[in-house]
Amino acid sequence: QVQLVESGGELVQPGGSLRLSCAASGSIVSINAMGWYRQAPGKQRELVAVAASGGPTTYADSVKGRFTISRDTAKSTVYLQMNSLKPEDTAVYYCNAQIRTLTSALRSYWGQGTQVTVSS
Repeated sequence: QVQLVESGGELVQPGGSLRLSCAASGSIVSINAMGWYRQAPGKQRELVAVAASGGPTTYADSVKGRFTISRDTAKSTVYLQMNSLKPEDTAVYYCNAQIRTLTSALRSYWGQGTQVTVSS
């Protein structure tokens, strides 16, 4: 069984910064891509950033230049550094990881979500 536990979401003023963390645990054999998605009220869940195994990263156009995704492979953890936050960044942020375990082939796992609110 795999768990993704997120942390770091909170209320922040426009222009501020936050760092989200997501740690994977369980009977993990290997992790491919790890990434972050977000869902604002009344909107569909959208990709924010993803980091493939080995380094390549992808960002949504709306966050390029402001957000940075990184991974600590030894800790099975992915981070999202968010700078110059805007009110439109307000959403529940979800961690996603493609994981192979001792008992299952590669599949997608989701965290429970962490709320980020950007408001003055």
